[in-house]
Amino acid sequence: MNEGTRLMTDELANRRLKAGKLPADLLANFLSDLAPTDPRILLGPGVGEDAAFVSFGSKTLIAKSDPITFATDRIGWYAIQVNANDIAASGGTPKWFLGTLLLPENEPASTARDIFAQLHEAASELGITLIGGHTEITIGLPRPIIAGTMLGEAAPSETVKTSTANIGDDVILTSGIAIEGTAIIARESESELLSAGLSKQQIAKAAEFLDSPGISVVKAAGIATSTGHVTAMHDPTEGGLAGSLDEMARASKTGINVDAEQVLVYPETKAICTALDLDPWGLIASGALVITCNPNGSQEIVDSLENEGIPANVIGNITDSENGLTRTSNGISEPLPVFERDEIARLYSS
Repeated sequence: MNEGTRLMTDELANRRLKAGKLPADLLANFLSDLAPTDPRILLGPGVGEDAAFVSFGSKTLIAKSDPITFATDRIGWYAIQVNANDIAASGGTPKWFLGTLLLPENEPASTARDIFAQLHEAASELGITLIGGHTEITIGLPRPIIAGTMLGEAAPSETVKTSTANIGDDVILTSGIAIEGTAIIARESESELLSAGLSKQQIAKAAEFLDSPGISVVKAAGIATSTGHVTAMHDPTEGGLAGSLDEMARASKTGINVDAEQVLVYPETKAICTALDLDPWGLIASGALVITCNPNGSQEIVDSLENEGIPANVIGNITDSENGLTRTSNGISEPLPVFERDEIARLYSS
């Protein structure tokens, strides 16, 4: 590490971290000295990349690790779904899962039983095999936490990176934004939402967002890649759509312009965000998939998705990095909003 990098790292190290993802500038700095030395690593760690790629000859192994920290309800099911999403967004088929389950002291054994049942349920839904992991009762935890590692595979020609979006590409979004955040808040904060004026019917419908429209993008990613037009994909999770677009732009060294009027926000999401003073653009967003492609292929991708019942829309385009990230609404362009951390982290840590 040269002296300039060391001085920058020391300065950054004095920042106080808040709940949520490590800020992208910090992560990029910490990863700068971690270039893979194994020649079989086709894609290593990088800001915005959904998974790692390792060459196994005629197959590419795709690996991803992600924890569940905000939700408590159905966390075993969550862990399978969100890790499978990143494999699918990388062009692969999710195949094998390892989970590390951490439980608080004095937690009923039934909690572990239920989480294992959820893991089996989700794995069966997606054709995934549970191959190992670790369980532990841990001092100091306020609630169960599960961290998952998903392994998948693809032919080398089928893998998709976040970093390969090209200037001039269209940006397609499937489903709507903040689906996951909507469901989590409805399940974890019913009393607060009732106090804020939402009806039990609104909250119940929002809670069902886990399943409908759903937080899985495995099917959507498979449909999009089968068209042969995809240049890049990214799975928006923590940080919401705004964070996802920022990560894609960082990875591909481009800018992005988004037409806000083309971005779907469900009524239940709007109601919850208005009630709790949250911005859906910065709210955790599994269930949506960001896809880029040459404009000549956009309509085929959109039609293919909608023919399978998956809403999809062109929401913007990839621009030169000098243009930055912008959002246009009613003919007025402004910088894309920046969120220090996910809105759900702000809600639950405030």
